[in-house]
Amino acid sequence: MKKVAIIMGSDSDLPIVKKGIDTLKAFNVPFEVHVFSAHRTPEEASNFTQNARANDFGVIICAAGMAAHLAGAIAAKTTLPVIGIPVASGALNGVDALYSTVQMPSGIPVATVAINGATNAALLAIQMLAIENKDLAKMLDDKRVSDTNAVLLKNNQIENEYNK
Repeated sequence: MKKVAIIMGSDSDLPIVKKGIDTLKAFNVPFEVHVFSAHRTPEEASNFTQNARANDFGVIICAAGMAAHLAGAIAAKTTLPVIGIPVASGALNGVDALYSTVQMPSGIPVATVAINGATNAALLAIQMLAIENKDLAKMLDDKRVSDTNAVLLKNNQIENEYNK
């Protein structure tokens, strides 16, 4: 199975990213976590990215706040799918990161999830890997059923309490 790379612009992003790490672990998807800055360690970020396919990565997730140039800088150096997680920080509380991540020029796509949306970033990466992995696809299907059942159980509890 291909690995997922998780790249943070700063270790301060780890509390957000941890939800995605936990999701990948739950699906037994191999991953690596790194801190590379598009601005402070551009050579290291570029070297990692340019070698990602050869190093058996299938998807790269990037988390960054403020200007959030990381996902775009990574996407510019690979044709692997890149998923950006805008992180809430600074005066604009993540809106600037969202715009910087989602507003990519034609030819350099970055899939973007919600501000602080690490769980969905991991699930999207898993869905990409599941295109060619039937076991992962089954696990995703099972999760959807489980999530549906959890909502229906809550619905029943609410209905029983208030719809008498």
